Amino acid sequence: MSYTVGAISPWDRRGMAQVDALLEKEGIRRDGNLDYTCGVFDEDDRLAATGSAFGNTLRCLAVDSAYQGEGLMNLLVTHLVERQAERGNFHLFVYTKCQTAKYFRDLGFYEIARVEGQVSFLENRAGGFAGFCRRLEKDRRPGKSAAIVMNANPFTLGHRYLVERAAAENDWLHLFILSEDASLVPFSARKEMVIKGTADLENVIYHDSGPYIISAATFPSYFLKDQEAVILGHARLDLALFPPIARALGVTARYVGEEPRSLVTGLYNQVMAQELPKAGIDCVILPRKALGAVPISASDVRKAIHDGHLDEIRDLVPASTWDYFHSPQAAPIIEAIRAGGETVHY
Repeated sequence: MSYTVGAISPWDRRGMAQVDALLEKEGIRRDGNLDYTCGVFDEDDRLAATGSAFGNTLRCLAVDSAYQGEGLMNLLVTHLVERQAERGNFHLFVYTKCQTAKYFRDLGFYEIARVEGQVSFLENRAGGFAGFCRRLEKDRRPGKSAAIVMNANPFTLGHRYLVERAAAENDWLHLFILSEDASLVPFSARKEMVIKGTADLENVIYHDSGPYIISAATFPSYFLKDQEAVILGHARLDLALFPPIARALGVTARYVGEEPRSLVTGLYNQVMAQELPKAGIDCVILPRKALGAVPISASDVRKAIHDGHLDEIRDLVPASTWDYFHSPQAAPIIEAIRAGGETVHY
């Protein structure tokens, strides 16, 4: 039998219904973050396999069990890799179930880390993660070092307090800013706010997070059965990847803010507090900085902007964030926040 591979537009209701039906049949569901989807069709135009991409990751790959053994996964991955090359993405990543990781290894991918029974994380570059860690070693400093991983969507006085405390309690602080553009405030703007807002702290070393520190916004959930499994899968994959990063930098503590309002982040912090010490890394959970009795949160800042009350953020953010949102370059971001839906994350 001969097969054809073609793109499926997100506006193709019939095509996407076929994709959803095939994914459901194979025990997965369509991921919320996709920017390209394709299908492998048989001679009768039936969907035999499907796969998608988001940024430089491959996602939602499935072959109908009726067609397995036909080499369709190879056909699918080859098409997606070629499509990614056309988009300028050559360093690719795959998240998949542990039991299907072997198919990707046969297609030139290398496993970076796994959470048994939940997720395998692979890349198409041998030694990619090891090379990333080696490059970090140039920023290693003598003395006591800590780390923070921060989205800063946007940067608040709560974030500033966390950085201030970690910097005061350590000789060096390695601050990773999540570089994925999956937030309402783009990476370039978040990075500018963080660096300007902490410029007086001379022992902070800034890092773009790169592809190996994975944000909750882009962690794929399509092969995990419920929300708790998604949170635990993300946390445990992060904790499988973070210790080699910490060793490269000589980091012995990771600082996080207490999360009284977000069930997702609260559970994530619990897992971190349990697992990081097993790798010789202290997990320091600091109480949130509050305005009166209310903890300061980026969600509240976004909500104030969404509701058209920009002046209300004055007591919640450092000068770098206040100045940014009153600059001409912030106009499209403010418009996007106001046009968006949910601004509070639970």
